[in-house]
Amino acid sequence: MMLKIAAEQSLGVDQEVVVVVREYENDRDKVAVEELEGRCEVGQRGKPSLVTDLMGDPVCRVRHFSTHIMLVAECGEEKEIVGMVRGCVKDVTRGNSVYAKLAYILGLRVSPTHRRLGVGTKLVQKLEEWCKQMGAEYAYMATDCTNEPSINLFTKKCDYTKFRTPTMLVQPIHAHYKSVGWRSTAIARIPPQLAETIYRRVFANSEFFPKDIDAILKSKLNLGTFMAIPKKSLPKWDPVESLLPPSFAILSVWNTKEVFKLQVKGVSMLTYACCVGSRVLDEWMPWLRLPSFPDVFRKFGVYFMYGLHMEGKHGSYLMKSLCNFAYNMGRNDGGCGAVVAEVGQRDPVREAIPHWRKFSVAEDVWCIKKLRDAKQGESKRCEPSDWINFRSSTSVIFVDPRDF
Repeated sequence: MMLKIAAEQSLGVDQEVVVVVREYENDRDKVAVEELEGRCEVGQRGKPSLVTDLMGDPVCRVRHFSTHIMLVAECGEEKEIVGMVRGCVKDVTRGNSVYAKLAYILGLRVSPTHRRLGVGTKLVQKLEEWCKQMGAEYAYMATDCTNEPSINLFTKKCDYTKFRTPTMLVQPIHAHYKSVGWRSTAIARIPPQLAETIYRRVFANSEFFPKDIDAILKSKLNLGTFMAIPKKSLPKWDPVESLLPPSFAILSVWNTKEVFKLQVKGVSMLTYACCVGSRVLDEWMPWLRLPSFPDVFRKFGVYFMYGLHMEGKHGSYLMKSLCNFAYNMGRNDGGCGAVVAEVGQRDPVREAIPHWRKFSVAEDVWCIKKLRDAKQGESKRCEPSDWINFRSSTSVIFVDPRDF
């Protein structure tokens, strides 16, 4: 994979920069890739920034997909690593129980000294070629709505279309616990096999529900699937005879802190002191339930709540109790700084998820592109034939925890 691109005008010379795009090799590229990640961290000078620690494993964000790859771009005779991108391929629903083979593109990085030279575009193009070889019909990427450079790259140069805008809801972990409502609510841990059956039923008509949900639920990163039901309904509920009670809420918890950790840097001493003070006060007087700020100035992990679904007249209350239960799990884990969920903007469950609005993202932009037509005899037989141009009949988006 080779490409010649024009050098920046500021160099003042007519020369060509040779960029080679190839598959990542851990022994050969690890140190250079980690150094590049550090230089590409999000944040403006003089303002707080969120730094990601991949814990010595640059492939960690795609490693848990059965089909995945990481590409790097190297430049010049010294073969300097100037860019990277990761990708995976999986089968997901696109509504009405119809599956499509979908590629997910993530972790695109280009060295600040080699931007606007076409390196990012070529990385995406080469990754798309691999995705096609793996049978992908569509490819998509996700980014914050304020990340204009990334959106412009994909929509204007790579022909992606803005597709869905789910909401990311973040609840920081305080020093106190949250009420679960044990007097009226029963919370049961659901075995992976039963959880799989429930999820395949309730998310059959959703979008982006992964066909390999069983692998996710059995992963060591999955901390469990939990269901909340009214206590008065517990004696009558038999999961063997009647799979779902009249009113319930269900979710699973994914431990991202075993994959990567986050850290906030660049805050003022006054901000730091105020945040630390709020937590100390909360620890001294937990009965006040103060909204203290977690210690995000040291490396911390996140619990990701996925598979959120509720039914019945008590569903909203039960979902809130279940989210508080997941929050308390994080509170018991000294390395967890927040619990996070991502759901469709019109998903009814959205209003029941506790969160801090200031920390949350109202629109997480997902862009999609059609890579090829479905094979004859596959999803062409099913309607809609084109996922991108079809207006979805569902408000539910299943966010794969491996994508987070």
